[in-house]
Amino acid sequence: MASSAESIRAYSGPPVFSFGFRPFFLFSAVWAAIAVPVWVASMALGDGTVGAMDGRLWHIHEMLFGYLAGVIAGFLLTAVPNWTGRLPVTGLKLAGLFALWAAGRAAGFLPASMGIVGAVIDSAFLVVFAGLIWREVLAAKNARNLPVCLLVTMLAAANIAFHLRGVIPLFGPGAERGAVAVVTGLIALIGGRVTPSFTRNWTAARGIAKGPTAFNLFDAAVLALTGVALVCWVAAPWSPLTGGAMALAGVSNLARLARWRGWLARPEPLVWILHLGYAWLGAGMILLGLSALVPDAVPFTAGVHALTTGAMGVETLAIMTRATRGHTGRPRVADRSTIAIYLLILSAALVRVSAPFLGEWTVILLAVSATLWALAFAGFVLSYGPMLWRRSL
Repeated sequence: MASSAESIRAYSGPPVFSFGFRPFFLFSAVWAAIAVPVWVASMALGDGTVGAMDGRLWHIHEMLFGYLAGVIAGFLLTAVPNWTGRLPVTGLKLAGLFALWAAGRAAGFLPASMGIVGAVIDSAFLVVFAGLIWREVLAAKNARNLPVCLLVTMLAAANIAFHLRGVIPLFGPGAERGAVAVVTGLIALIGGRVTPSFTRNWTAARGIAKGPTAFNLFDAAVLALTGVALVCWVAAPWSPLTGGAMALAGVSNLARLARWRGWLARPEPLVWILHLGYAWLGAGMILLGLSALVPDAVPFTAGVHALTTGAMGVETLAIMTRATRGHTGRPRVADRSTIAIYLLILSAALVRVSAPFLGEWTVILLAVSATLWALAFAGFVLSYGPMLWRRSL
């Protein structure tokens, strides 16, 4: 059987469908740059709705189940062949999977009379994708990554629950929290692998002996605590018990991050951005914990956006830039445009998390954050789009 590299070299179709990261990274970034301005415009210039959905709900859905689901697909379609030794999904199969994702984005604009049709179309992508990941991991007997399969399945279930909110209203907020919890769990799990690994590679190449601490029982305990805290948060987000668990998990993740010694790699943005993304995870969990313990002092939305705009926005752009450069034969070194992208997304997160604390400035800061977010992803499309669309070097 041909190796993954041989299979990719033998592929002669459109370059964008030669590997999973290409279409999903590119068009997820396009969508991230477009969807937030669409939502803002619906509030400022329209009646606050997008398609048949309240604009706020559409925004939440498209960030969690549109943008993030697309980036997760691009990452896993690239990583799973390395984990399992099986051939990557390319060509027509990849194009078909991408078409399902794109159809879901278009379905969000269907009228209310086609709501059921739109929900089915949108739900199909994550269901099919979850099945694909299960097939690859099980076929390779790759037990280590079964938790990843479970988390993707949970994301698919959360999307279905989101669409059922009209029938069972409680499903809506639970689905939103469930999706945030799933992606947070994926960052803790996979970010907890790649961040110390890439940092170790960077320090070792420069003869720095004491790099990141290797995975041990402390990391396992932090992951377990994080999982328990997130389950509590999905079930009872305003419980003091949940607040304590989330705050403790956040502090524990920051302690875990410190053990990876990210300051050693401060000369290379492709490395330190991973550490800053993970730092937002710890900060977000602490803020959500405090919002349950002292709700008058810490707004709930500050914690949510520390995880979404912060941890998820920063971490996904960090992975997308690094993976694109590496898999297209370019040096794993950040150029000026990449640094600009990082500064824009970090600023977007900082402004968005600060906004609920600043009273009369909140609306203006939301607009500023949305602009910075859109510019970060537009910058990725302009700088990295040609790398993703064309053949590798």
